[in-house]
Amino acid sequence: MTMMLVHIGFTFPVSPCKIETKRFERKLCTKQSLNVDQIDYGCGGMANLIRHNETRRCECFDIYSELVPYKDAWYWQKSLVRKRQTSVKRCEDHADALIILQHHPVYTLGTGSSEKFLHFDIENAPYDLYRTERGGEVTYHGPGQLVMYPILNLRCHKMDLHWYLRSLEEVVIRALFTSFSIKASRIEGLTGVWFGNKKLAAVGIRVSQWITYHGLALNVTTDLSPFNQIVPCGIHDHHVGSLGEFLWASEKKGADENFNLMAIVHDSLLKEFSEVFQLSIEHKDIGDLQISTAKSVMHC
Repeated sequence: MTMMLVHIGFTFPVSPCKIETKRFERKLCTKQSLNVDQIDYGCGGMANLIRHNETRRCECFDIYSELVPYKDAWYWQKSLVRKRQTSVKRCEDHADALIILQHHPVYTLGTGSSEKFLHFDIENAPYDLYRTERGGEVTYHGPGQLVMYPILNLRCHKMDLHWYLRSLEEVVIRALFTSFSIKASRIEGLTGVWFGNKKLAAVGIRVSQWITYHGLALNVTTDLSPFNQIVPCGIHDHHVGSLGEFLWASEKKGADENFNLMAIVHDSLLKEFSEVFQLSIEHKDIGDLQISTAKSVMHC
């Protein structure tokens, strides 16, 4: 299996099978990859490809208001990736996919993450700890943080990993500006979305045979104290922030206000995601994904 590993800030590309790529592009993706009408520099300065062809379908498994164990979402992603890899081998198209959720408290490490960025003994971690195949260093996921896991076939978008990373950042930048007039930005040499000196959204991805998984996490009403147990993303001289922190300052809000803010951010992120990647969102029942994943795991 041809793999491509993307670390935050660094890319280690491995060329996909040339025969397979050419066959697939001729049959399915010629227009998406090559027919560029114009370049539109929108909010945040991102160059977006405007194409003549119809938008691609994206199956959306949207459980943003629920807390999902990390290992379950991880299995779901890999199941969706395997399906799309099978379609590529058969020279068939398959809709892109998106999972939106929150996690129970958990720490995750990238494939090459250093344990020196942990302020605790891994044998006695305060929360579950997983080493994953994504790029980047350690981060925290928990309630109040919206997580988006896009499963995209980059053959039908743009086969450029830096473009993909910048596009994920652009989704967050646009959402914060359109809904809250917050002018978040990028910091040169770093991955993620920032407001001032604080990181609001982290991005860490894996790409296998040009199929993406893992994704982005935006702190909305997140309790930031678990970040004190790590060096988030291995960056010592920058801090982590949340949207609620900037909107409400030190004023503490109740469950209703937190839920309403999460709903607004969710709707804005989904809208901007569909526009940046030119996708038609089709909502799917999470039960379909759970059944499919269970079958896939049984066969492993």
